[in-house]
Parts: sequence; structure tokens; C-alpha cells
Amino acid sequence: MKNAIQEFSVYLKVEKNASAHTFSSYLHDINQFVEFLQETGHAVSDGEIKPENVDRIAIRSFLAYLHQASNSTSTITRKLSCLSSFFKFLCREGRLEENIVKSIPRPKKTGKLPSFLSVDEMFRLLELPNPKSFIGARDRAILELFYSTGIRISELSQLILEDIDYNRGTVKVFGKGSKERLVPVGKKAISAVQHYLPFRKDKIKNQNPSSVSLPLFINFRASALSIRGIRKVLEKYIKGNAFPPNISPHSLRHSFATHLLSAGADLRTIQEMLGHASLSTTQKYTHLSIDKLTEVYDKTHPRARQKR
Repeated sequence: MKNAIQEFSVYLKVEKNASAHTFSSYLHDINQFVEFLQETGHAVSDGEIKPENVDRIAIRSFLAYLHQASNSTSTITRKLSCLSSFFKFLCREGRLEENIVKSIPRPKKTGKLPSFLSVDEMFRLLELPNPKSFIGARDRAILELFYSTGIRISELSQLILEDIDYNRGTVKVFGKGSKERLVPVGKKAISAVQHYLPFRKDKIKNQNPSSVSLPLFINFRASALSIRGIRKVLEKYIKGNAFPPNISPHSLRHSFATHLLSAGADLRTIQEMLGHASLSTTQKYTHLSIDKLTEVYDKTHPRARQKR
């Protein structure tokens, strides 16, 4: 199994040109599956796990284990999709005759939508970082860019100085599959980034003067700010400030799309900015609050209008 995983990792990097985030996620899911097989004894022969010994019972047992461990439906589906890609690769390489994972039914989606902030909550969040320090200026720039562009956390972590065109008001983003797109960025976000840059320059000069290729956002040691570090930035302002507890970086992306849609933006435009390959993926953002729906109904439906 180790050789198979090694070959699959090369395939992801060379042929699929997978991003660092996708690459690490795939390997994590596969290794988790292998650990499960080792602990339960599924597919083990002569002390070794062999792909050809993995059967449907092993796959279903793994899914049951994930469910008992309180993994969400979307997480279980993602892991199953990862295993399917792995076994499809093994079939392509002639190691297996059949991709048995493909025949396993996917868990039914619950239809749960990602959490999001209201406009007032979003504005309050953006005002929390103190821009008079390196950390505060950086954090405000991060939050402003998140909300202004709706980009993914992996995309934000990879931004470099040259990706932002301050005159045109655009940011160049490399999304899934290394697909490049230009996304509009608002004046508030541009102003926040420009305010942060002198702090960044001083930090690098004092902490890491030899560095020549750092991303836009760096940590206190003047090294690249990781995805985990960006998550901690958001968590710091969410906790203790009366925000919903389930707010995540993706919630800001969801807030971006929801607020645009509520203000009249069309789905195709939002799809382009979010970098979705399919419009069906963007359609999950079409939910509106019941208050907004009621307001529109009262203003437009002939039988809902009150007499003067």
C-alpha cells in the first residue's frame, strides 16, 4: 500500500497539478483510511495491507467509523470521493480491475448551508482589529480582503504583492486546479492592504531581512502566514465578541456571496468571482433571510399591500 500511495502522490503533483492544500488533504484522508484498516484488520494479509484485498465491507466500515466519530456528511462525502480517486488511479495503473469505491452510495446531503454574518455583523467584525500595530493592520487587511473578494482561504494565503492591482482595483487569484482569475476588490480593502504594507516591510527588515519571496501576509516572525494561522486570526476576533460560534473563513466567503445576491447581483457574476466551475455550486448561495423575503413580498405582491 505504501508504494501505491507514493505513486498516487506523484500523480497528484505532476499530472493533476494539485494545490498544496488539495495534496495534503488527499494524503491525509488516504492515510486515515490505511490506519483504520490496520487497526481493524480489514484487507490485511501477511501483516501487510494490499489494495486488492480492500472490499466493500471495509469501505462501509470506514464510513460507519467516520459517522460515529461525528464527522459531517460533507466531510464523509469528501473522504469517500478521495478514496474513489485513489482507487481509480490504481485501476488506471493496472493494480486493480475494479474501483469498488465507486459503487458505494454517497451519504445523503442534509442541505445545511454554511453560516454567514449579516451586513451589520460583518462591518462590526472588520472594525475590531487595531490598525496601529503590525498584527492589527495585517488582520484588518485579511478580513477586508476576505469580505471584499470572497476568495478561498487557500487562495488568500498564496497571494503575493504583485497579485493586487491597486489602480484597476483587482486581485489575481490562483484557484482550484491552478486556474487563474481576476476578482474585483473594493477601495476599503485596498486601503487596508496599503496601510499594512509599511508594517510588513519593517517586520521583514527587522526579523527576516534575507527573505526575497514571501507571500502578502506574514506572521510575527516574518515568515509565511499559514492557512492555520489565518484561521486563528479569525477565531481571535470571533471569540468573546458576541458573534455566532460557528463562523469560519468560509463564512466570510458565504457572507460575500449572500450580500451581493441580496443587493441584486446575478448568479453568473457571483459564480465568476467565486471561481465556481458550475453554476449549480453557486446556487446554494441563493438563500435569503425570511425578513428579506417578507419585505420584498409586502412591497410587490398586490394582495399583500395595505390600503392607503
